[in-house]
Amino acid sequence: MTFEIVDRIRKELFITGSALYEIILAVSERVNRKTQIIRLHWQASTFLQRIDGVAIETGRQLADHLTRSRFTNGEHSVLAAMDTILTRSMGQVHSLKQALLQIDARIRDLKLEAVYEDLLKMQHDLSVRSARIERLTVARRAAAVGRSTRELPRSSSVHLVVVMRGAFLLAPSDDVVFQPDDIVVLIGPESDLSSCVTWFTSQRL
Repeated sequence: MTFEIVDRIRKELFITGSALYEIILAVSERVNRKTQIIRLHWQASTFLQRIDGVAIETGRQLADHLTRSRFTNGEHSVLAAMDTILTRSMGQVHSLKQALLQIDARIRDLKLEAVYEDLLKMQHDLSVRSARIERLTVARRAAAVGRSTRELPRSSSVHLVVVMRGAFLLAPSDDVVFQPDDIVVLIGPESDLSSCVTWFTSQRL
């Protein structure tokens, strides 16, 4: 009996320790991701300052050459020098902008990782309760086309979260009328979502 109690305590301590390790690991990954995003924003700010510096220096050099042209007759040489300055400055700015684009892409990737992690947690929370999130595209001849949100065949446990139309997010108010290719997001119990899914995806005869 004593050995069973000791063994049970050992197992519980192992489970608790594993859960604590996973929590610490998840928190450290989140902190590390935020730290990387902050560092990338700082680098982007540095590149923007360098672009401003290039513009200021270019303006100064052009003004200097224009001032010289008033006291010399070498107009052709001055124009050639100004063209050289502009070409060099454009090359520098182009390189800096390319670096900014790479930083921006990296920031987006890190933010998507955070969103994906949150979505996985949400999906897990819903699945434990036999629920899910459903993302649907309204079919061309679906029953939903031309109908308002108030006509959605749903139970009180199914909720329309948002309607995405082109670049816009539409709040699910009663006066929203569904159009083909709208993207709708529903949330609710799996057993109740099926009737709503066919309303958006099945072809109307």
